[in-house]
Amino acid sequence: MLAVAINVLLTVAQVIGGLVSGSLSLIADALHNLSDASSLFIALFARKIGAKPANDRYQYGYKRAEILATLFNSLSLIVIGGYLIVEAISNYLNPEPIDGWIIIWVAGLALIIDLVTALLTYKAGAKDSMNIRAAFIHNVSDALASVVVIIAGTLIILYQWYIVDLIATMLISVYVIYHGILLLIASSKILMQAAPDNFALTEAITELKTQFAITDVDYLKTWQIDDHHVHCELKFSAKQNINNDEIRHFLHDNFAIESCTIEQVLV
Repeated sequence: MLAVAINVLLTVAQVIGGLVSGSLSLIADALHNLSDASSLFIALFARKIGAKPANDRYQYGYKRAEILATLFNSLSLIVIGGYLIVEAISNYLNPEPIDGWIIIWVAGLALIIDLVTALLTYKAGAKDSMNIRAAFIHNVSDALASVVVIIAGTLIILYQWYIVDLIATMLISVYVIYHGILLLIASSKILMQAAPDNFALTEAITELKTQFAITDVDYLKTWQIDDHHVHCELKFSAKQNINNDEIRHFLHDNFAIESCTIEQVLV
């Protein structure tokens, strides 16, 4: 919540600075900061929902609330990036004077705040949660954007290269869209119940047959509830009864599968 409040105040300062200085790259950074504030709030709200226990209606719990939040935040990154590209081209065709000093001072303040909020979100669990990681990437990309804006402001002061404001805006936009697409793909895979990227199906089947003398594996289907919890369904044939718990422990220890529904057929 502290990071949300800081980013909202920073957005206001950047918009005012961008309007006064005539810098679109500064307004671009402001809109990105606003998306940071919203993404942080959505991430926090989704985490609260995701912590709710399972019930008769939602038998797998509410963990995918965080994946939905990631999907929403990734789409917002792509939309904002696209909008900024359109505005950058429009401003290039209709140029206006730009005050480089205002750009540098406001972007410098933004850089400090971006680094602080990035640290806050990292400590909140960016390594362990796709949802929080999406918010963290928002903040890191903002910090990089602020650096680009500072460089643009410096070049405008020294050489009156007003085109660098356009270039800075385009670079920020492309970077924002790139990360938005990556997060969109990752969250969509989970919602579409795709197998985890690091799961080797052929290797898992081969090792199951070797370890437990399984005759044939009819299917081994894996999917993720969220970015950590992997579940599976396994059906196999064997000449003798095999302890299902041993198979579950094997899949957990070797393939990070949290739980598995198993059906075995004696032949």
